[in-house]
Amino acid sequence: MLNPLGYSVYLSTFPLQQSMLEGAAGSGAPVFLSLHISEEFGDDYTARAERLCRWLGERQFKIIADVSVKTVEQFGEPNLVRLAKRLGLWALRIDYGFTTDEIAALAAEMPIAVNASTTTPEDGARIADRGGLVMAMHNFYPRPETGLDDQFLLESTRALQEAGLKVLAFIPGEETLRGPLHLGLPTLERHRGGSPYAAFAELMLRFGMDGVFLADPGLRRGEQARIDRLVQDGVLSVPTVLDEGYVSLYDKVFTSRVDSPAWLVRFAESREYSCFGGHVAPAGGTPRPRGTITIDNSLYGRYSGEIQLLREDFPGDERVNVVGHVAEQYLPLLDCIKRGGRFALTRPERS
Repeated sequence: MLNPLGYSVYLSTFPLQQSMLEGAAGSGAPVFLSLHISEEFGDDYTARAERLCRWLGERQFKIIADVSVKTVEQFGEPNLVRLAKRLGLWALRIDYGFTTDEIAALAAEMPIAVNASTTTPEDGARIADRGGLVMAMHNFYPRPETGLDDQFLLESTRALQEAGLKVLAFIPGEETLRGPLHLGLPTLERHRGGSPYAAFAELMLRFGMDGVFLADPGLRRGEQARIDRLVQDGVLSVPTVLDEGYVSLYDKVFTSRVDSPAWLVRFAESREYSCFGGHVAPAGGTPRPRGTITIDNSLYGRYSGEIQLLREDFPGDERVNVVGHVAEQYLPLLDCIKRGGRFALTRPERS
């Protein structure tokens, strides 16, 4: 079972996020809160931060606070443990100004998160050896072209997990994007401007993250609903445009056959759900690019009625009818369907 989506909360944008967070109240979802954003500082900063932490705590969110040496000074506390107790923090994300030994000592007191990009597996293991929950959190990247690439994210995540750490990352939001650039806050560069739901599914199912946070304030209800379904039911919703004669395939839960090859997904329930059996009239010959939904027609004999979802490009075949395609912004989901995994073709509206 996947961990629920976490949220990033900022003092400056909290009024915009309050409604969305109310919808997740009581879920125990984690919240990432930075306590050292200089532009948010002011005479009433500590009072506002305390009110926000109290509000989150009353709704059972688990607060991971991003802290640095100046955070302790700002709040006038002698150490981070005292600060955590005062604000009701569940975990501390250590930014800068602390040695590995100091971080290890904190790990013995409470859950902590270190910077996944700057912490070596060796240092991570030293910290994790002190006991307790130790996480490594990848950064998000406001400036385009500076986010992480797939290979680095995979390799660094696996190395840290092998060292005993839980690894976390961020996805960008939509509509309401955080400044100063308002261009999304992804960990993985190619997620910028894409579907937050597809990014969540990729990070959890392909990259094996232990947790994922929404970095921006905004997320549409439709995207949130798809994420919730994946977390709660284990069903990957795949927004798809189906031809009119095949809309009966919408919203049925399918299983990827365990012997599906890497280049396509075979629907285990093809004959049970398609209701087309061996009576599929030939209408083949259309090219089949990545993301195409196909049904074998009667020219394929006993295979007529078999449904497939293609992960690669294929030429046209007179024995295979093209009946739909995955909506373009959701094509990354093709690589998230595991052998034996459950998925559903759904209508593509993003709301």
